[in-house]
Amino acid sequence: MIAQIKIVLIGNYIPDNQESMLRFAHLLDSAFCNAKVLSEIWWPTVLFGRYTKTTNNGFGKWLGYFDKYIVFPIILKRRIKHIKKNSADVKFHICDHSNSPYLKYLPADSTSITCHDVIAIRGALGYSDSFQLASRMGKLLQKWIFHHLKNIKTIAFVSQHSLNMFKELLFEAQIPGAHYCVIHNAFNNDFIPMDLTKASVILARSGICSNIPFLLHVGSGSVRKNRILLLDMLSLLQSNTIINCCFAGESLNVELIEYAKKLQIFDKVISIIKPDHETLVALYSSCAAFIFPSLSEGFGWPLIEAQACGAVVLASDTAPMPEVSGGAALHFDPNNAAEFAGGFYTLNNKILKDKLILDGFKNSRRFSSAGMIKAYIDLMCLN
Repeated sequence: MIAQIKIVLIGNYIPDNQESMLRFAHLLDSAFCNAKVLSEIWWPTVLFGRYTKTTNNGFGKWLGYFDKYIVFPIILKRRIKHIKKNSADVKFHICDHSNSPYLKYLPADSTSITCHDVIAIRGALGYSDSFQLASRMGKLLQKWIFHHLKNIKTIAFVSQHSLNMFKELLFEAQIPGAHYCVIHNAFNNDFIPMDLTKASVILARSGICSNIPFLLHVGSGSVRKNRILLLDMLSLLQSNTIINCCFAGESLNVELIEYAKKLQIFDKVISIIKPDHETLVALYSSCAAFIFPSLSEGFGWPLIEAQACGAVVLASDTAPMPEVSGGAALHFDPNNAAEFAGGFYTLNNKILKDKLILDGFKNSRRFSSAGMIKAYIDLMCLN
């Protein structure tokens, strides 16, 4: 155990259901524990949020804001005072840059933060490459987040691309002595190839027939995830290939359903809403190819999850996808479904396919929790 150091992780407000950020906080906590470093997670207090079904819209969102930005800071100041009395050396780490306003209440000389992306910030500032629109309130919130984020000295970025995009926003505003580094995410669960017989049994429960190959996409229904490309790709493949397409994550929206019907491929589309981990691994292990045509990402966990399970990956050629894939994927223009379809046909070359799978396994080993947490310890010790 590293002597006299305790890490306090500031997590996300649980009712917001930001699953990837909740997983990231648990990932750091678990990795610190495995490295014999004392750590604990402080979650923003849920007080008023208990009285609403959702904090994602309407009145419930305002109750969530009250909990996050009024109630929790009061509790945070008290907890900081208490823990510093009882621990010789305490380091604070905010797990998600969207919580940068908490920096106001944390000791500047011993606090760091992880920036996962600046997509929402860029969207609020009018950058079209974010592919994310912001409401009037959203613009104010993101500008507030950025105001605090640009004034912290120690920031870990999950990709070089995210760091580059952040620096572009800063212009000349970087504070003297600031330390920025790239620490790639590690896996937040176990991802290894599943026996195909076992996988077929699991997937049959979700309506996937084992004798029909399928393309796979994992992620949300956000516009920037570019799900529509898979429908165009599927339509192009229909004339020469018997294949389905599976969307795992959020349910398909009305626009995509209608578009699939227009293309006369709706009967080839499968939607698995929020699959459990076992089903997710079965999907990665069984798909004909994993398609990741995102227009904008901070990192892209599904890409390496697919590689670790032995899937061939076809992804966008925009950053940070090539950075994360390590060259072990085929990359194409995310606005060109024909390129993706053509790339899929090249997988008929067994030598190429086998090499991509093998290189994918090798690349996925870069993202170990041990390597990630060592980098975070080094980062925090700079404070």
